[in-house]
Amino acid sequence: MHRAEGAAVNRSTRINVATVGAVFGLSGMSHGLFEALQGRVPTPGLFVSAIGEAQRMWPHGSEPAFTVIPNFLATGIAAMVVGLALIVWSLGFVHRRRGPAVFLGLFVLLLLVGGGVAQVLFFPFFWLASTRIRAPLGWWRGVLRAPLRARLARGWPWFLALSAALLVCALVIATTGFVPGVDDPEVVLGVMLGCLLAVALLLPLAFVSGFARDLGARQVAAIRPA
Repeated sequence: MHRAEGAAVNRSTRINVATVGAVFGLSGMSHGLFEALQGRVPTPGLFVSAIGEAQRMWPHGSEPAFTVIPNFLATGIAAMVVGLALIVWSLGFVHRRRGPAVFLGLFVLLLLVGGGVAQVLFFPFFWLASTRIRAPLGWWRGVLRAPLRARLARGWPWFLALSAALLVCALVIATTGFVPGVDDPEVVLGVMLGCLLAVALLLPLAFVSGFARDLGARQVAAIRPA
């Protein structure tokens, strides 16, 4: 068996990667759906609005995307297929030996077929985290001293849940422009950007606290009698 396949899985890190991969896969599928709804018409170039004028729900809801496919229907179908593949791979296969490489490849492919451009800010970090799913995390053991490690580990589920919830909220607002009790598009845009800023701060904390939790699990496994 290959060494990477035999290494212990860092469960919290795997859950972190699977969660963000699934969310961005859903986002890619959403972009693809709206692109497909624009029909069998040529794209205006490499940069497009995933949501056309006929489907747009608020002034800032164009959802910019990049595509190498010069047809809205075709690029929409491709984005939905790749987005679904990213969800499946994230949830079921990213922990395997070639899991991180395929994970990165799917993110890049999703970018190229209309799955959205905002993901380019996130997926290099997600890929790096995916390479730690079977890593011993020795560097993090040196950085995260025991007391801090214990506190971070306890907060991991909350950091992840809040990060994921805010990310989903930002994606929903970006598409629909819906914020309860708010009608001003500029205020809605501010709320969406605020959600993204919170995600940018909380998501790294979720991954670091996941590393702390995995280190604790490894320590318990090391002292447990055979």
